[in-house]
Amino acid sequence: MSRVAVIGAGSWGTAMTGLAAPAVDEVVLWARSPRAAEAMNRDRKNPNHLTGYELAANVRATSDLAAAARGADAVIMATPSAYLRQTCRNLAPHLPGAARVLVLSKGMERGTHLLMHEVVVEELGGPGRVGALSGPNHAEEVCRGMVSAAVVASEDRATSGYFQGLLSGPAFRAYLSDDVRGVECCGAVKNVVAIACGIASGMGMGDNALAVLMTRGIAEIGRVVAALGGNPMTCMGLAGMGDLVVTCTSEHSRNRSFGRALVAGETLEGYQARTHMVVEGAPASESVLELARERAIEVPITASVHAVLFEGCPIDDAMEGLLTRVPRTEFYGMEERDPATKETRC
Repeated sequence: MSRVAVIGAGSWGTAMTGLAAPAVDEVVLWARSPRAAEAMNRDRKNPNHLTGYELAANVRATSDLAAAARGADAVIMATPSAYLRQTCRNLAPHLPGAARVLVLSKGMERGTHLLMHEVVVEELGGPGRVGALSGPNHAEEVCRGMVSAAVVASEDRATSGYFQGLLSGPAFRAYLSDDVRGVECCGAVKNVVAIACGIASGMGMGDNALAVLMTRGIAEIGRVVAALGGNPMTCMGLAGMGDLVVTCTSEHSRNRSFGRALVAGETLEGYQARTHMVVEGAPASESVLELARERAIEVPITASVHAVLFEGCPIDDAMEGLLTRVPRTEFYGMEERDPATKETRC
């Protein structure tokens, strides 16, 4: 019997069960809360996220991590980035050695500056069997069968091809990439840019300012991608521009809506407690800024968001400083670097 485990019962993990269900015999959804798992098995709906979405008939929930992993052909990691390492560490003794792993978490680990797939590889081993998915996909629309697309990246084409086949359907298109570092960098930094766009929107700065922040955000993402050995062209695709646009403009975006709430006086802790969702752009601003300072990468948007969230900088001062910077050439620092030699490729 084919079996896929989805680890994490938030909005994205819940929606992911619906994409995988038609392709396998059973999907097991792991939730931290036994009460939530019991409710999903009883009512066929997640009591905390996407509450109106009915789970597919072959989806079963559990709060037992070992039971979720047992016999799984593949595992989809849908936990917040801050909990990914520990969850993988707990999962490792129970995961079948041949099981492929797809990472949905977006971010960069603070201190180590590791991308999410690198965290998974350290804890679960086998870089060739690990992939990452990213793209303009709000769970609220995916679960309703609305048209969406994503890119699946892995060092091993067999792994990315497996997940492409698992998740592709009439309304969900999955494209392939071998630039896993570039795809993951895009996913980490775009959440920070989305907070900045939410702040600008909350301040009533207008559409032009939002467009400036998004396009300069792509340039900022490109500099980080290039510095980590990825391909800056990845920033022009689904994981970059596609995901950035939807995250910076959609009412479903928690990072954008948090930026607006911040302007209205709400704190990060208060917002997360009220919505029961993690604002991934907040910890990402710390880890990305650490990396940027270590490698001398210019990340003015990230620095401004970090200053507001963690350095006590007034919002007005941060935005003024950001938007009054002296302009440079548009795409400086985005040269592609060879991952093996670190030499610049024009």
